Amino acid sequence: MSATAAVHSLWTTAADPIAKIDAPKIEYGQLAPTLIVVGAALVGVLVEAFVPRKSRYHTQMFVSAVALVAAFAAVVALAADGYATTKAGIAAMGAIAVDGPALFLQGTILLTALVGLFTFAERRLDPEAHGNRVDSFAAQAAAVPGSDSEKRAVKAGFTTTEVFPLLLFAVAGMLVFPAANDLLTLFVALEVLSLPLYLLCALARRKRLMSQEAAVKYFLLGAFASAFTLFGIALLYGYAGSMSYATIAQVVDGTVPEVTPALANTMGNDALLLIGAALLVMGLLFKVGAVPFHMWTPDVYQGAPTPVTGFMAAATKVAAFGALLRLLYVVLPGLRWDWRPVMWGVAIVTMLAGAIVAITQTDIKRLLAYSSIAHAGFILAGVIAATPSGISSVLFYLAAYSFVTIGAFAVVTLVRDAGGEATHLSRWAGLGRRSPLVAAVFAVFLLAFAGIPLTSGFAGKFAVFKAAAEGGAVPLVVVGVISSAVAAFFYIRVIVLMFFSEPRPEGPTVAVPSPLTMTAIAVGVAVTVVLGVAPQYFLELAGDAGVFVR
Repeated sequence: MSATAAVHSLWTTAADPIAKIDAPKIEYGQLAPTLIVVGAALVGVLVEAFVPRKSRYHTQMFVSAVALVAAFAAVVALAADGYATTKAGIAAMGAIAVDGPALFLQGTILLTALVGLFTFAERRLDPEAHGNRVDSFAAQAAAVPGSDSEKRAVKAGFTTTEVFPLLLFAVAGMLVFPAANDLLTLFVALEVLSLPLYLLCALARRKRLMSQEAAVKYFLLGAFASAFTLFGIALLYGYAGSMSYATIAQVVDGTVPEVTPALANTMGNDALLLIGAALLVMGLLFKVGAVPFHMWTPDVYQGAPTPVTGFMAAATKVAAFGALLRLLYVVLPGLRWDWRPVMWGVAIVTMLAGAIVAITQTDIKRLLAYSSIAHAGFILAGVIAATPSGISSVLFYLAAYSFVTIGAFAVVTLVRDAGGEATHLSRWAGLGRRSPLVAAVFAVFLLAFAGIPLTSGFAGKFAVFKAAAEGGAVPLVVVGVISSAVAAFFYIRVIVLMFFSEPRPEGPTVAVPSPLTMTAIAVGVAVTVVLGVAPQYFLELAGDAGVFVR
C-alpha cells in the first residue's frame, strides 16, 4: 500500500463520523424579533465606520427606529399566529422559548426601547456649543474629562453616535434574557445586555467624572453578580447533568425518564441544587435591584446620563423579572417550599428599605432609584404568588411600570440650570408656578408610582397584591400596603414642593424639548392614564400570555 493510499484511507475513515453531525435547525421566523435587532446593531457599527460624521446621527436614528418598530411588528405577528398560546414551543434547538410570557415581555421591551430611543436622540435641551447642537452624551468618549482633546472634540462638534448601536445590542440581550430556555443562553444574554449598559453609563456630557464613577461601580458589581450566576449555573449543571430548563426541572421533580449511574450520584446531593439555585437567583435579584443586592442602583441612576437611566430602569427590570419568573416557575417549581420563604424575606426587606430610605433623599434621580427598589419588592410579591394570576399580574405591572419610569426620567431631563440638569430637590421648588404643564405631567407620574387610583400604578399594584393574597401571602400584602403608604409620602412631598412652594428667583429653567422628548413624555402619560382608567383589556392580554411552555 503506497503512502498516498494509506493517507487517503486515514482521511476517509476520519471523514465518516463527521458526515453524521446533524446541521442545527434554526426557526428564523420565531427568532425574527431578536435577529432584526442584532442585524440593525451590526449595521449601526458599520455606519460608525463608513458614514461621514455629519450624517451619522440621522442614519443611526433611522436604522434604530426602523429596527425596533420592525421587531415589534414581528412580535405582534408571532402572537397573532398563535405562538403566545396554542403554538408555543421551543426554538433554536432548545435554547429559546417562544411562548406567551416571552412575547409579552419582548413587546414591552421593544416599545420601551423605542420611547427610550427618542430621549437618547434629543438635541435641543442644552444650549448650542460652537454652533452645534448637542445631546446628553460626551463629545468624545475616549477623551479625558476636562482635557484639551475633549475641548477640541466639543469645538469640532463631535457627538457619540455609538450610543445607538449600543442601545440595540442591550435590547438584543434583553429580548433573549426572559426567553432563554437553557442556562448557557441565559448567561450569554445576561452579558450581552449588561456590557453595553456599562458603557452607556459612562458617557454623560455633563458631570463626566461622576458618570464614569457610576459606570465603574456598575461594571465591578455587575461582574461580581455575573460570577455568582455562572457559579450557580455550574453547580446546577453538576446536579442535573444538563443545561436545559426542562431536564433540570425533571431531575428536581424526580420524573427524569432514565437515570444514569452518574446522574444517580449527583441527584441525591441537594447541596449542589440548593446552593446552585441560590447563586443563580442572586444574580437575577442583582439585576432587578432587590435588597440586599441593590447597592449599585442609586449611584448608577444618579451618575448615568438621564436618558440611559430611564431606559435602564425600565427595560432591564422587565427582562430580569421575565428571566426570574421563568427560572422559578419552569426550572424550580419542585423547590417551591425552599425558595418561597427566602423570596418572602427579600420582598419584605426590599419594599420597606426602598420606601424608607427614599424619604431621606435630596436628589430626584436618587429618589427615583430608591422608588424603583421599592417597586422591585412589590413585583416580587406577584412572583411569590406561584399561581397563573401571579405571572399575569407581574407581566401587567412590568408593562405599566416601564412607561411611567421612562416618562418620569424624560421630565427630569427638562429641568435645567447653568450646570445642566437641576436634580437637587430644592431646585424643583415652585416649578408648578413657573412651568405648570411640566409639573403637572411629573405629578401624574409620581401619583402612578404611589399607586393612586385611576393611574396604571394602582391597577398594577392591585393585581400583584390580589395575586399574592390568593397565593396565601396575606402578611406580605399587608407589608406591601404599609410600604406603599410610606412611599406615597415622599411622592406627594415632591408634588407639594412643586405646587405650594414659592419659586426662587435663581431657580432652574424648563427647557423646551424637540418633538422626540415630547413624544416620549406623551406616550408615558397616555399609557399611565389608559392602563389606570381601563386596565381590563391589558390585564386579559397579560392573563392570556401568562402560560410558560415546558
